[in-house]
Amino acid sequence: MNFSLYIAKRYLFTKSKNKAINYITLVAGLGIILGTAALFIVLSGFDGLKAFSLEFTSFTDPDFKVLPSQSKNISLSSTQRKMLSEIEGIASFSTVVEEKVLLSCEEKYLAIDLKGVDKHYPQKTIDSILTYGDWISQDLQQIVAGWGVSNTLGFGVYDLTKIIRIYAPKPGTGQITSVKGAFKSMKVANVGLFQINESINSSRVYTSLQNAQYLLGLKPDKISAIEIISVPGVDETKIRLALSKIFDDEIVIKSRVQLNAALYKMLNAEHLAVYLIFTLILIIALFNIVGSIIMMILHKKDDLKTLYSIGTTKQEIQNIFFIQGGLMTIIGGLIGLFLGAIIIGLQLCFDLLMITPSLAYPVVLKGSNFTIAFSTILILGLIASRLASWNLKKLQFTDQAN
Repeated sequence: MNFSLYIAKRYLFTKSKNKAINYITLVAGLGIILGTAALFIVLSGFDGLKAFSLEFTSFTDPDFKVLPSQSKNISLSSTQRKMLSEIEGIASFSTVVEEKVLLSCEEKYLAIDLKGVDKHYPQKTIDSILTYGDWISQDLQQIVAGWGVSNTLGFGVYDLTKIIRIYAPKPGTGQITSVKGAFKSMKVANVGLFQINESINSSRVYTSLQNAQYLLGLKPDKISAIEIISVPGVDETKIRLALSKIFDDEIVIKSRVQLNAALYKMLNAEHLAVYLIFTLILIIALFNIVGSIIMMILHKKDDLKTLYSIGTTKQEIQNIFFIQGGLMTIIGGLIGLFLGAIIIGLQLCFDLLMITPSLAYPVVLKGSNFTIAFSTILILGLIASRLASWNLKKLQFTDQAN
């Protein structure tokens, strides 16, 4: 193996008298460098977009959300509330009521997702999403609407000239004798605007927990869910067990990932698709290695006969070109990773590529991307080198085929 390595290094780093082979080798090396750099940059860019997309869920979604397993609401007694506050690993929790209702403003109507929150709703979340105006007061008939809802219905913040009403279906059974009798309404004032993403901005309105309970005809202990903020590094299993004991397994506990299962699934599928597409491009680029090694074998045919005549086995000669291809792949892959890391670093430091005048294209420099990109190019490069070295089987080093 040491002999094969020595000859392989000579063939790789020594300039050939045949200019065509030099050009082919150069093109093969550049293909590996640029292919590795491109794969690394694309993976880093996609991770940046993924982190940017998931950043919005971290603003609004809790670490854990307790939901009823069967009915639309759960009961939370004062005893259960105290037990919740004593669970180790829970930093804070808030109770919410969520339901689809109708919002109107001057003969314009829009179906929205009403979310009633209590006074313990995380201040960090409020500061992250509230872009204009004030947050709701728990004892007043106020709402905070998304920008999309505000634009659709045509009201602003503290707009006293506009009458805004929320309509919610009255619970119960029996025939409906009038439209007025079928709905419970509340006149509200919009005191602020929030921004999360386009979908939520155009469909959600926040109000106080008491207002939501009144509109939906719920008792003070009836809620839709409990949103929990946990201590960093907490054991998820322990929290789930403690919550199940408090509510007698009548609940469903969802983590942030489970709350956004569709989003995570879509992002992971897109990540895999991007990786496979660029891997296919790499495979095409690595045909240059095969061509380079085959040309080298043909060019060095006389030298190989000499090596064979002095006792070098065909397997050792094959290893020479396999190692040559492997060295080309490793060196080109490392240079490509270095080049890709420089480009990503420059983007992080100087915002070279902008999505909007105020928003730079998000990228993430992760060690896993180094591993994925280098492992991919290494495996594909070694396979290409092995395929090319097998062409030696067709050569005859003596008058009779071996």
